[in-house]
This record gives sequence, structure tokens and C-alpha cells, in this order.
Amino acid sequence: MKTYKIAVLPGDGTGPEVMREGLKVLKAASKKFGFALKTKEFDLGGVRYKRTGETLSDKTIEELKTFQAIYLSALGSPEFPPGILERDILLKMRFVLDQYINLRPCKLFPGVKSALSRKGAEHIDFVVVRENTEGLYAGSGGILKKGTPDEVAIQTSVNTRKGVERCIRYAFEVAKTRKRKQLHLVGKNNVLTYAFDLWTRAFNDIAKEYQTVKTAYHHVDACCMYMIDQPEVYDVIVTDNMFGDIITDVGGIIQGGLGVAASGNINPNGVSMFEPVGGTAPQFTGLNVINPLACIRAGAMMLDHLGEKKAATAIDAAVEKVAGELPGLGVNQMGIGTDAVGTKVAKLVAGK
Repeated sequence: MKTYKIAVLPGDGTGPEVMREGLKVLKAASKKFGFALKTKEFDLGGVRYKRTGETLSDKTIEELKTFQAIYLSALGSPEFPPGILERDILLKMRFVLDQYINLRPCKLFPGVKSALSRKGAEHIDFVVVRENTEGLYAGSGGILKKGTPDEVAIQTSVNTRKGVERCIRYAFEVAKTRKRKQLHLVGKNNVLTYAFDLWTRAFNDIAKEYQTVKTAYHHVDACCMYMIDQPEVYDVIVTDNMFGDIITDVGGIIQGGLGVAASGNINPNGVSMFEPVGGTAPQFTGLNVINPLACIRAGAMMLDHLGEKKAATAIDAAVEKVAGELPGLGVNQMGIGTDAVGTKVAKLVAGK
């Protein structure tokens, strides 16, 4: 029996609750489709940081490199200044493990209510490929004369030819597998004339290798408007780190809310990490009201990445059915508890 070694990071707040349901569904899928998951839980996040002052050690990073994938719930706590846990754990894993693709599907399931009252499931089905290790998130910059009237803060967007090309090429590979075979580059080349000059030239160069894929360019502000007014315009989007972060949250809300939005941090030749898009929602911890579908979908993305495509498809189908039956997808709007949602999906996956 094929066995996959998975690192599990339950995280903070309601993270352990949704992770419990995600693992429940993965267990059902592994039993149904004949593979095994060997998991190890890592105590990373706000609780550990508060107890020890440690975020993510180099020793732990080296251990994470020995796994085939990482399954993360959510990190963050209002107890600490913004950015400490995100920068020193989440971003550190992305950068050190070179997870240079952030993959975020945006699909509205039949029966799920979108924030867009005029749009249905037939209008919202696209994928965002976001560069994940460069741009403004690279941390290049600094502050001069801090705390004085002459203070200067500089944050530099880092874009390398290598980083841009591999992200764009990945997006073309995704686009060529889809029915519409369409790829939009999203940027701001009329203002960011250095960074997006590089992105545009690389995009046009690589497009010559993919004659079956239709290409187009949109400014990021136009993209946000299209996502609200005409989301059916999009099939696959490729963009930089900062713009991708913003537009995928728009994508999350139009597909029914962050409670169903999943994400993959991909290194095609290394260790990838899969997580729900939403945060830790600490105010709802222990109340059994948080929506676990995003974490469950992230688990399906992980199985698909590992090659267990039948299991991933079964989970997606089960999630689609359950999502369409729920009264709502937001926090405390589901009508049934977190555990009941996970159990329902697991039973469908198992064929019960």
C-alpha cells in the first residue's frame, strides 16, 4: 500500500477544529481508495510562541523537508503584533521550502449563495496562480530615522527573471489542461513600469510555446472590477505576490466566502503546503460553528498534488454536495456544527 508522509500543523484559534475535520475526511478517502497517510503533528503557532518564544526553528524546517507535503490549518493570534507568526512561520516556510506558486481555485458550487446576486455557478470557475516567494513579500527595504518627523520607510518589490518565468510557465501548464484554455496576466504595467515590464515580456515570450492557450492582459484594478461584474471572463489568472494576495480574497468572497476557499503553496519539485485561505477566527474557538470546508478542500488539493486524483475528485464532489445543502457558508451560518459537516463529507467520500 502506498504511504504518504504528511506534516500536520493545526495552528491557532479554530484551526485545530477544522483540521480535525480535514483529517477525518482524508482518513475516509485513504481507506476508500487504498493508500495510507502517516502524519506527524507539529506544535507551531501562537500557543507555542507564547509558551517558549519560538516561532519556527531551523531544525524544524529541516525535519519538514523530509515530508511529502504539509497540511496547515491557520496561524495567527490577536495577542501578538501583526506579522510575527505570519512572517516567521508561514512566510519562512514558503521561502525556505521554495514554494514559489500559490494556487487558489475560485469555484462557486451549485446551491451556494455568492456575494454576487446576479451570478451563479456557471459564471464563477477560475484559478489564480500567484507568485509566492518574491515581490513585496521578499522583505527588501527598511526604515530610516524611525520615530522622527523625517522617517522614511522603503519596501521594494523584488522580481527576478527566474522567479517570474517559472510562475508564468506553471500558469500556462494549468491553463492548457482546462476546457477554456485561457490565461490572463494581471498587473499594473502602466505605473509599475519596471516590474511589470519584466512580467509582460516574460509572459509574451513564454506564450509562443503554448499556441493552444489564449492570452490577455488586465490591469489589477480592472481585474477587481471584472471579478465583481463579469467573473466569467476569467479561466486562469497569473500575477505577482501582492496583487495575487488581494484578488484571491475577492475570489474567496464571490465563491461563497473564505469558509470554502482553499490554497496550495507549491514547489513542483519539493515539499508543498496546503491550507484554507481564511484566518484563525479566535473568537469562535471551541464553539463548533466554524466552517471546515476550506480545510477539507485544501486536503483534496494535497491529495491531487500527491497523485491521488480519484480520492481528490471524490472529496471535491462530496464538498460540492454538502456546500449546496448548507443554509450558509459563513461562520455561525451553517445550521449544523463543524464536526457534523466534516462527518457528512467523510461519509459521502466513503460511499455511505
